[in-house]
Amino acid sequence: MPSSPCHVGLVFGGASGEHAVSIRSANTVVAALRQGANAERYRLSCFYIDSWGRWWGEAVAEAVLTSGTAAAAADLPDPSAPRGFRGFPDGALAVEVWFPVLHGPNGEDGTIQGLFTLMGVPFVGSGVLGSAVGMDKQAMKAAFAAAGLPQVPYACVEAAQIEAAPPAAVEALLDRLEQELGYPCFVKPANMGSSVGITKASDRAGLLAGLRTAAALDPRVVVERGVRARELECAVLGTHELQASVLGEICFDADWYDYTTKYSEGLSHTVIPARIEAPLSETARTLALAACRAVGARGLSRVDFFYNETSGELWLNEINTLPGFTSQSMYPMLWQASGVTLEELVHQLVVGAQDSCRGFEALGEPA
Repeated sequence: MPSSPCHVGLVFGGASGEHAVSIRSANTVVAALRQGANAERYRLSCFYIDSWGRWWGEAVAEAVLTSGTAAAAADLPDPSAPRGFRGFPDGALAVEVWFPVLHGPNGEDGTIQGLFTLMGVPFVGSGVLGSAVGMDKQAMKAAFAAAGLPQVPYACVEAAQIEAAPPAAVEALLDRLEQELGYPCFVKPANMGSSVGITKASDRAGLLAGLRTAAALDPRVVVERGVRARELECAVLGTHELQASVLGEICFDADWYDYTTKYSEGLSHTVIPARIEAPLSETARTLALAACRAVGARGLSRVDFFYNETSGELWLNEINTLPGFTSQSMYPMLWQASGVTLEELVHQLVVGAQDSCRGFEALGEPA
């Protein structure tokens, strides 16, 4: 007699600047879980976290997925409900495996992973440690440095050094950053993704403005030396045994790969597999796996690189432990080029989540 379908709970949206990207990613994953063999394997329930952090059940979730846009407060059944998590909607406690499709703070940073861990329910992706370290660029870069992995020169800044510091201290900070990194340089909030809040500074005024922009979004800021480089990406899949995909390259005509370029049709394109020599590809794939191990990532990750064709230098840029699944996202496209269809990819992610919990199940019930 065939077993009953596994009940998967997909959660998306979130109190994050990447809310809109999450909705787009969720629609792709939902379609993959409801087609082909997955339609028989899984019973899918969708749950929506609005921009205020409140959880909503299937009726609201499906409406948001259909519209493709964030729910306005007036459209929600009880807009006067308190902010943040206060309990699960109906049906959530019956979920057997959670599939978070959340980007940025309050979803990609270990917070929701901690909730699922306390519940004792399997979930797709990295655990609390890998999610938190992979999300925070200061912690991520420190982990990469401790593992001896190559990175462009960078400096860490705290928002208080900009917002509450006397003018002389701010000037001293700018002097130090100019001396260590020079121009151009990139200023990034430590805990945002999808290029949100990132600015390119070409002079002192631009550096100060970029620091203020980043500090308004995050108390922790990273400043990186700008390098002339190609942008390569590698997808990683697996729980106990990690696998690396073929490499892809992001090509664009803009000055740099900002949010508008990343998510607007026609402003960028991908080349998969990347047109690079086989030895370089193998080096990058090896570094991608090392990056995952350095931060404790599992399940799925996308690792980004800078490659200077003239010098031959290859630098780790960052790791993304819940990469996008939109129609323009590299993660599913890289696996498609590696022979893993979208339908099979999401299936492997759910199976990997179940496998990751089997060690705990073996401990048995408490006495």
